Amino acid sequence: MELFRRIRIKTGMSLLEGKLKYLERKRAFPGLSSIRSVGIVWDASRTDDFPILTAFHQKMHEKNIEVKILGYFPAKKLPDKYTAIRYLTCLKEKDIDFFYRPKSPEVALFINTRFDILIDINFNKLFPLVYISSLSVASLKTGLTNDNPEKSPFDLMIDLKKNTGIENFLNQIMHYIGMLSSRTVKTAI
Repeated sequence: MELFRRIRIKTGMSLLEGKLKYLERKRAFPGLSSIRSVGIVWDASRTDDFPILTAFHQKMHEKNIEVKILGYFPAKKLPDKYTAIRYLTCLKEKDIDFFYRPKSPEVALFINTRFDILIDINFNKLFPLVYISSLSVASLKTGLTNDNPEKSPFDLMIDLKKNTGIENFLNQIMHYIGMLSSRTVKTAI
């Protein structure tokens, strides 16, 4: 059974690589003061992270920054606390096709929204979320470092030496984005 699942994911990855060949995205490195929208891709099976995301949303809302969260909960039914929240869309098993690619209209809208920053909180590297992050047209994509940085969809990668959770991860991302601006990045290139 596990072998069959891995074959399906490998096929899905191959289909994703085909789409990535045609993806055109304008990268930008906004300074912290120019951020107006943030998209978050999140492994919603980590239910303990939800209060931290809610607090992050509130903090950004106070700074007039719009936050949209797209989560993936690998089950048929969502927990009650994930329903009826404007800034959260959660995908379930029925929203994923045979090759583990997301197939809902909400995903297409999220992928095609030009967020100033996309934050990938997918510590378990779930393929439906990798698919979304890879195809996103966000100006700046952030996520965890991986074994093959050349093939990473991220412009800014954070390396957490120990599993400290998403609160530290979000703080690190905001810290480094605060250090970036288009001018400093162009100078470094």
